[in-house]
Amino acid sequence: MGLFSKIFSKKETRPEVKERTPLSIEIGDIVEYDLSDYEVVGKITYRQGSYEWISYQLIEGNNTIWLAAEMDDELELGIYKTIHLPVTEKYPKKLSYEGKDYYLDEEGEARVVGEGRSKNINGRMMEYAEYCDEEEEHFISLEHWGSEIEASYGYPIEAFELKIIAGSN
Repeated sequence: MGLFSKIFSKKETRPEVKERTPLSIEIGDIVEYDLSDYEVVGKITYRQGSYEWISYQLIEGNNTIWLAAEMDDELELGIYKTIHLPVTEKYPKKLSYEGKDYYLDEEGEARVVGEGRSKNINGRMMEYAEYCDEEEEHFISLEHWGSEIEASYGYPIEAFELKIIAGSN
């Protein structure tokens, strides 16, 4: 066996990259959405009994969005952005944001598992409320983390709008 055949006969041992889906995105992956490439820097898995849903923190430059993913009867995806929405009572029946009314659709509490930038909330319990407009095309999400209530504005998207590229992790 010659020198070149020894060199070319060596098999490369690269780790196998698992195909990503919206339910298996990992920290360090890249998500292409709306002509931008976002790095996945945080992941929160919410668990309520045996049901779970996931939010991924995506960053592109100074722009931060959240990708929500859950498998109900079918895959449901949404894009959310943090908003400033003063909420005086815990979960009112109706909220108004930018001239549109949103109505309480669901509320409850969940235990969270945080990864990446969200690891500091790992194991905590939180309370949430979901609101939708009359057309069910836009949403407001409230998350109560003890001392503060965080608000996000969102809308549904389809899986074909995303391209997920596995990171180096």
